[in-house]
Amino acid sequence: MKNEKNISENFINLIKIVEKLRDKKEGCLWCNSQTSKTIAKYSLEEANEVIEAINEGNENKICDELGDLLFQVIFHGQIKSDEKKFDINDIIKSINRKMIRRNPHVFNNTKKKKYTLKEIEENWVNIKNKEKKLEI
Repeated sequence: MKNEKNISENFINLIKIVEKLRDKKEGCLWCNSQTSKTIAKYSLEEANEVIEAINEGNENKICDELGDLLFQVIFHGQIKSDEKKFDINDIIKSINRKMIRRNPHVFNNTKKKKYTLKEIEENWVNIKNKEKKLEI
């Protein structure tokens, strides 16, 4: 992976920033007063702003808005960590497992079969539906 060390350092720094914002003694009063429910609307707002930036084709704005959306994920993760429910590491492990499960044509393609786009999309939907039934 290109720039793996920088990515790791920057990601950890973002987590530390959010931890500091949520620190009970030295953090931000507003950040500490938030719950996942109270900030849910901001997650949707940021996702919509990403879409707007993409539609505008403004790469700098896309980068900025994706950062805001990433902040929301980290913020939710920190809130849940503070509540002793789960943390950002659990979120990352969960999405890693999900992407591997939903992309067997990449991660479990022992026969090296070439799949069509239609097959990949159908497989994704089928796997997702099975997961919903099993509540994975």
